[in-house]
Amino acid sequence: MTMTPAARAVEVWKVYGTGEAQVQALRGVSAEFERGKYTAIMGPSGSGKSTLMHCLAGLDTVNAGTVYIGETQVTGLGDAGLTKLRREKVGFIFQQFNLLPTLTAAENITLPLAIAGRQPDKAWYDTVILTVGLGDRLHHRPSELSGGQQQRVACARALVSRPEVIFADEPTGNLDSRSGTDVLNFLRDSVRQHGQTIVMVTHDPNAASYADRVVFLADGEIVDEILSPTADSVLDRMKKLDRNA
Repeated sequence: MTMTPAARAVEVWKVYGTGEAQVQALRGVSAEFERGKYTAIMGPSGSGKSTLMHCLAGLDTVNAGTVYIGETQVTGLGDAGLTKLRREKVGFIFQQFNLLPTLTAAENITLPLAIAGRQPDKAWYDTVILTVGLGDRLHHRPSELSGGQQQRVACARALVSRPEVIFADEPTGNLDSRSGTDVLNFLRDSVRQHGQTIVMVTHDPNAASYADRVVFLADGEIVDEILSPTADSVLDRMKKLDRNA
């Protein structure tokens, strides 16, 4: 029996604007993202990588094609269905940490569950806190935390509801190299130790080297992929794409 991918796009098109101002951000993209794997999406600026992630996550609609999260068809869901999907099946980590300044770290972590009227699974919550190394910072507000600690709070918030897939958009973009490494190690550990599925958009070859697989976009199309990437192999591929852009 083959497992359903955690997320997939089937012949997805995304077009912005009309007439001469029209931009084809995605052009017939088909891709599958395996459960329990860490996938990075890369490409030159304007290649469609963030658009693809936003369409997969139900944050943006598609003009043609179909998007699935697990067995759920995202394409065509109404507002209520999308809200339920994002609450129950999807986690998000953004470049801006998106923490509420008046809440403590612990309250920020459990906020999505609180909104859904759910209690965190105590054992899993403790595991997440241990994994992100925030045990002594749970009662601090965001202003009392470093950038790296704030991003780890955001990572824990994405993980605590045990979503089918976590989408991370440039999660280390606002961090110094040490804090960025901490976050990337945490994301990789959450995949290897806890079976989480992560799809990450990044422009950083070093960040991509933490993934199991790198998918490359150019001009709205998937043009290549690397399994078991290294920073050097990713950089070489990106240089070729930039030359062809």
